[in-house]
Amino acid sequence: MGLLRPATEDYAAEAIEAVRSGKVIAVPTDTLYGFACDACSVEAVHRIYEIKGRKYTSPLAICVGDVSDIKRFAVTDHLPHGLLNALLPGPVTVVLRRGELSILEKSLNPGLDSIGVRVPDCNFIRVIARGSGSALALTSANLSGQPSSVDVRDFENLWHHCAYVYDGGALPSGRAGSTVVDLSMLGKYKILRPGR
Repeated sequence: MGLLRPATEDYAAEAIEAVRSGKVIAVPTDTLYGFACDACSVEAVHRIYEIKGRKYTSPLAICVGDVSDIKRFAVTDHLPHGLLNALLPGPVTVVLRRGELSILEKSLNPGLDSIGVRVPDCNFIRVIARGSGSALALTSANLSGQPSSVDVRDFENLWHHCAYVYDGGALPSGRAGSTVVDLSMLGKYKILRPGR
């Protein structure tokens, strides 16, 4: 079977263990395939940048299992009640202030006081995020500047960098990532990137 596994709950425990041990995995989301690792592991986050050939000045988003987890990593008390639950889970990245109480590793997106947060409408990655006890750093599974991946074969040349590659089949998003919405300012929002 090698690195390739089906993206089913039968394989969630091994994915969680890989993340907890500082490894990078490839997973389907509700938009694209992504590389994921423990967002609180300096080494794992650096590994994602190396795999993608991405500049360290390009921020990574995080993924959490449930909307209720977001407050562990970002400031949400300025948002209208129910807003995050109306947007998530789904193909949206919300940008929020990190806040002084965030448990995120300080080296994740250095110099930025904000963080993009996802709760994908994809059960497999959410089970992994819940089981990790942390947040997952998450970015598209491709070389920086190359087309995004909607099938595991799209990034087969990068599989050897991952502990496991989880196959969720061909994704229907048409290579559009999540919509990125900045909600960091009280009473304002800004769409930073239209997506799926």
